Amino acid sequence: MTTTLTPPDTTVSKPGRVRRPKSARAGGTLHAGPLSYVILGLFTLGSLFPLVWTAIAASRDNNRLAQTPPPFWFGSNLFTNLDEAWNGANLGKAFVNTTIVAGTSAATIVFLSTIAGFAFAKLRFRGRGALMLIVIGTMMVPPQLSVIPLYMMVAKLQWTDQLQAVILPSLVSAFGVFFMRQYLMQALPDEIIEAARVDGASSWRVVWHVVFPAARPAMAVLGMLMFVQTWNDFLWPFLVLSQTGNPTVQVSLAALGRGYTPDQSLIMAGALLGTLPLLLVFAIFGKQIVGGIMQGAVKG
Repeated sequence: MTTTLTPPDTTVSKPGRVRRPKSARAGGTLHAGPLSYVILGLFTLGSLFPLVWTAIAASRDNNRLAQTPPPFWFGSNLFTNLDEAWNGANLGKAFVNTTIVAGTSAATIVFLSTIAGFAFAKLRFRGRGALMLIVIGTMMVPPQLSVIPLYMMVAKLQWTDQLQAVILPSLVSAFGVFFMRQYLMQALPDEIIEAARVDGASSWRVVWHVVFPAARPAMAVLGMLMFVQTWNDFLWPFLVLSQTGNPTVQVSLAALGRGYTPDQSLIMAGALLGTLPLLLVFAIFGKQIVGGIMQGAVKG
């Protein structure tokens, strides 16, 4: 008697054909090995280490931070340093001002970039390619080159030490236009726009009821990026705002580093306070943003 052994993970369906195991088929679940978990764990620890060490440094005093080797565990001065940094740097008002500036800039950039990105991606008009090249070209110009003429303009308008001096120059983003154009070219089929126009929809109705829903995942990502970028902006707010007038977070934190011997523990405490709102925003909206990206990728 002859016995034929068939591997447990394969099934012979036809002579000469072997059916693949379920884990190797399209849509099957791939299981990570121990090495993958080790690599991911190392990357996670490396990403979290700067934030953790900032908290450790904020919990120590300036003398201990100056010693070698530096501390790698928490001390007992965390809340004392946080309270001193909060009151000494006028962070309460700075948080309110930065939230207004970052929120207004991010919302306006997302709105205008989505409309401009839709125009460059789906509309046909003369000079579209040349205008898009100009928009991309502005991304290559260092922002420091525009500081002097922009400051002269703000001074003539008597906007120094006022929030509009920071908000208005940041209402448009060339990167945002390019980002939304690239997304809408793939995520928004031409057939949907044509169907809406056949139904009698006007251009603004197409934008409101077709473009915005299709661009929602990219709008969420762009809004998060622009909010973080505006929150961390330092050079321009430092030039036009004062620490005692209408400071932003970065302008207030710069005041902690002044003096003959700056207190590094207070600087780290202020940096920790300035980072916490960004972590809170991502903790609240991060899941929706990642879910929106995956949803848009599946639809695209």
